[in-house]
Amino acid sequence: MHWLVALLFGVAVTQIAIFVTTIYLHRGLAHGALKFHPVLTLVFRSIIWITTGMKPREWAAIHQQHHAKTDTTLDPHSPKVHGFWRVQLGNVGLYRKACKWPEVTRREELIQPKDALDKVFYDHALWGLAVGIALLVFITTVLGFGWVTGLVAAGIHTVTYIMLSGAINAVGHYLGTRPDRSTSATNVPGLSLLTAGEGLHNNHHAVSGSPRFAHRWWQIDPAWPVIKGLEAAKLLTITRKLRPIG
Repeated sequence: MHWLVALLFGVAVTQIAIFVTTIYLHRGLAHGALKFHPVLTLVFRSIIWITTGMKPREWAAIHQQHHAKTDTTLDPHSPKVHGFWRVQLGNVGLYRKACKWPEVTRREELIQPKDALDKVFYDHALWGLAVGIALLVFITTVLGFGWVTGLVAAGIHTVTYIMLSGAINAVGHYLGTRPDRSTSATNVPGLSLLTAGEGLHNNHHAVSGSPRFAHRWWQIDPAWPVIKGLEAAKLLTITRKLRPIG
């Protein structure tokens, strides 16, 4: 078993999943700040399927609910309601409960109606995760590191992605700075570096429709250069105005 290789693969897969989550699910589907080329949409949907098993329309609907009812009892994952550790460690459970809320299910069809690919592939989370794990095992085996390395990498990815996602909701509403006092969300620069800009949570809540999360020249939104690169390649279009950098 190659621990270092497993760690590198696990972290790499997590970062791919995080970048697709923030660019496609968050800035694109949930807030409509980006419009994607059909080919890129297919790629992103497939990556989300094999790395997280989540349904894009479901994630976006839950996030919209979070913005509509931030830090109230109708917020799916508020640390001020559920407690810091419940959100940090149990965010998956809170997500699964929120999926059944009438407010959330009503939003889903408006965001992205179910299509044939959803019915055959993307609505089957366990299939997607099985494909993702099998792919990791195949790659590490072909490269000579063994199938166990692939399984461990999948485990590292799962734990890391869940913990970082939980931190965005827990730490991002509990610790950090609040340059914009109109929202309870916070900026946590270190978390931003690990989550493709999501740690600039106060900025995002202050101007939720902006596709760029950095509002000051010294702030770093790692996803923004990727977005600009995809725009240059004509794979996406920025559909919302940017907040000027101060």
